[in-house]
Amino acid sequence: MKKRTFIQLSSTLLATPILSPLVSWIADDKLKNWAGNYQYSTDRLYPAKSLEQVQEFVKKTSKLKVLGSRHCFNGIADSKDNLLSLKAMDEVISLDPKARTVTVDASMKYGQLAPYLDKKGFALHNLASLPHISIAGACATATHGSGVKNGNLSTAVAAMEIITAAGEVRTLSRAKDGDTFRAAVVHLGALGVVTKVTLDIEPTFMMRQDVYENLPMAQLKDHFEAIVSGGYSVSLFTDWQKNRVNEVWIKRRIDKGIKLEAKPEYFGATLAKKNLHPIAELSAINCTEQMGVPGPWYERMPHFRMGFTPSSGKELQSEYFVPRKNAVEAILAVERLREHISPHLMISELRTIDADNLWMSPCYKQPSLTIHFTWKQDWASVKKVLPMIEKELAPFNPRPHWGKLFTMAPAQLQSRYEKLPAFKQLVKEYDPKGKFRNAFLDSTIYGS
Repeated sequence: MKKRTFIQLSSTLLATPILSPLVSWIADDKLKNWAGNYQYSTDRLYPAKSLEQVQEFVKKTSKLKVLGSRHCFNGIADSKDNLLSLKAMDEVISLDPKARTVTVDASMKYGQLAPYLDKKGFALHNLASLPHISIAGACATATHGSGVKNGNLSTAVAAMEIITAAGEVRTLSRAKDGDTFRAAVVHLGALGVVTKVTLDIEPTFMMRQDVYENLPMAQLKDHFEAIVSGGYSVSLFTDWQKNRVNEVWIKRRIDKGIKLEAKPEYFGATLAKKNLHPIAELSAINCTEQMGVPGPWYERMPHFRMGFTPSSGKELQSEYFVPRKNAVEAILAVERLREHISPHLMISELRTIDADNLWMSPCYKQPSLTIHFTWKQDWASVKKVLPMIEKELAPFNPRPHWGKLFTMAPAQLQSRYEKLPAFKQLVKEYDPKGKFRNAFLDSTIYGS
């Protein structure tokens, strides 16, 4: 698809409220993911409305996977046998102001939880670009927001309830379960069915968002840490052309007694005079408010508003985590491929995430930079470019996002996770017969 055609199509659909879940789930009579690039291997989708129904289904089924909000671009949640939906289980179970935690059904979306928390005087530490994703799925794949001091979304998990392959209910917590908990949070769907999640919360806060245009790439070489530390959350959008970052999105907390202003320039970039979409040619109608207008945390941290479709869906996504100490070298390595990347790219986003201690997190023991690619939906072309990117990033031992597209050899990927052997032992304990195994896990985690 040509970029102009994509832009025209997206401009029409971006202003359209989200389709009903039923319509989007069974378009073309086939079960597909959010972007439409992946068709699931079975139409046997079983809905559960209670813990007891989940247990019953798990006990009587020999093979299954849980299907969440379908925002993954690969087969991590696929099954050729049976799919289980917890879509109807999306309530707040309890709020504990003293402990500063909230417990929710795993299928709840961040966009549902955030306004509830805010009304109660609380907030989450971070949110992803899209609020449309389920809490359990985001944590299972270490999905992230941005910020040099902010861990990914799974780092907010304080406890979780999981149904094992035997149908048993197990509760794990950060306070009591040590390594087992650290292994289980980013579980890739391999341990069982997560039915409840307890998240850390904090007092609510206000934020503002300012966007700058045309940051010279040379400034990243000389001032990377200062640039990405300029706000609570900072995102850099680039098409890798013209030796510049197209847009810099700076999200800052508004604390009492401290006046914030937006300077006319930011490391050579100029302050935008209107709301912008990450792809400048597209309407910003579905983007969160910019121009320094104060608003609640949950209306500024994501890039896109909950009430609108974030994209036409006609796209592919890839993302690689590299150590933040190698950020500039990694960015320049990708920039060298701009002539190969540009024909197939919509936009790239650069973000920072703090280190964590979760075994299967791409940020395990390393503060990270992520290099994200939103591609045109042309897998035949993209799969030729990804090996080039992975080769250029190889000196920095990149870890791909678990829910996005990559071509890295299983042995190479496995070598990046020092706790993988111990994680496999836990999987064997929770699922000795491979009830939750699928082609993705067989290839990526167990393949050679």
